[in-house]
Amino acid sequence: MHEVSMMQNTLDLAIAQAKQNNATKVELLTMNIGELSGVIPEALEFAFEVLTQGTIAENAQLEIKSIPVVCYCQKCDRDFQPEADIFACPQCQQISSNVISGRELELASVVVSS
Repeated sequence: MHEVSMMQNTLDLAIAQAKQNNATKVELLTMNIGELSGVIPEALEFAFEVLTQGTIAENAQLEIKSIPVVCYCQKCDRDFQPEADIFACPQCQQISSNVISGRELELASVVVSS
C-alpha cells in the first residue's frame, strides 16, 4: 500500500508550506491523480484521514481530481482518449505509445488559514 507513504510525503509538503506561510491550519488539499498512476484514490483518502489526525491538517478536506489518459497519434496528428487498455487511435487504429496525460501524481494546491 504505497498510498500511505505517498500521502505522508504529500502531507509533509503541505504542512511545511503552511508553516512557512505562518498558517495554523490546512483547510484543503487538491491532488491530480492520473488514471495510469497506479494509485487507488480510496486508499489515498483512507491514508489522509489517518495521517492528518493530530496535525494542523486535521479536519482538512482532500479533493482528488482524476486525470484521464490522453494519447497522441502521430499518423493523424491528433490527441485522443483510448477506449481500452490498448492505446489505438480511434480514427486510424494505429497503436500510440505517446501518452500525453494520465500519469500525473501531484499536489495541485493547498488552502491554508491562520
